[in-house]
Amino acid sequence: MSAPERIPSRGVTPAGPGDGPPEPVELLARGELTVRGQVREASNAVLFCTVEYRGHRADCVYKPVAGERPLWDFPHGTLAQREVAAYEVSEATGWGLIPPTVLRDGPYGPGMCQLWIEASTDGDAPELLALVDGESPEAGWKAVGLAEVGPGRTALLVHADDTTLRRLAVLDAVINNGDRKGGHLLPTADGRVWAIDHGVTFNADDKLRTLLWGWAGEPLTEEALAVLRRLSEELAEGRPLATRLAELITPAETEALRARVESLLATGRHPEPGGEWPAIPWPPV
Repeated sequence: MSAPERIPSRGVTPAGPGDGPPEPVELLARGELTVRGQVREASNAVLFCTVEYRGHRADCVYKPVAGERPLWDFPHGTLAQREVAAYEVSEATGWGLIPPTVLRDGPYGPGMCQLWIEASTDGDAPELLALVDGESPEAGWKAVGLAEVGPGRTALLVHADDTTLRRLAVLDAVINNGDRKGGHLLPTADGRVWAIDHGVTFNADDKLRTLLWGWAGEPLTEEALAVLRRLSEELAEGRPLATRLAELITPAETEALRARVESLLATGRHPEPGGEWPAIPWPPV
């Protein structure tokens, strides 16, 4: 099956008589999951579903562990857990950048289940990425680097100088996101930007690959520093976040996570490409 070309974003809506709507995480975790189609362009199995609980339903994405393609640098069968860990850290920042995400059993075994986000395609959402002529970006944009756009022709890849994207650049540095592509950014008609696809995160080795290098080397905002200080406290042994992450990633990966937070606080700056790992994911969208 294939998902329809455009699937309405319903959020959490009544399916019939019942109490007030459950929290999205409760709905995702406890609801009846029904597969409606498949997202064909994904590298791993991604199933479009509906989930229904106590008379309310929502669209969601279900990624069964059984459909994960093995990777040489990540333990097999752990991508779903990393998606949930990324959501937990995002929630701890208070920025709410990642849609509600849970681990649960489903029609094809255990996997990740995430609230479906309908990206706007009607021109009413902010433009996030662009290719422009010239050597420097215009006001409101940050340069990523030159990209080949044809034989003997290059253009400057830029991203918006946007508050949400800057927060996301910090989150990606914290969770060591190895695959921040343009297609993983979902702008919506209400002006929000959501981030999805966080399976290749939390590696103990430096894997940061992203299109959001525009702030590389720049000082972190005071807001970001305050968030990082709070994260440092929440990652201490015995705190709820640390306890939850211990169920999802390895002890070595948790220690590396703590070290990245402390490094960002020590430098007070956005990280720069290290040179030992490709800085930009391929393909970039």
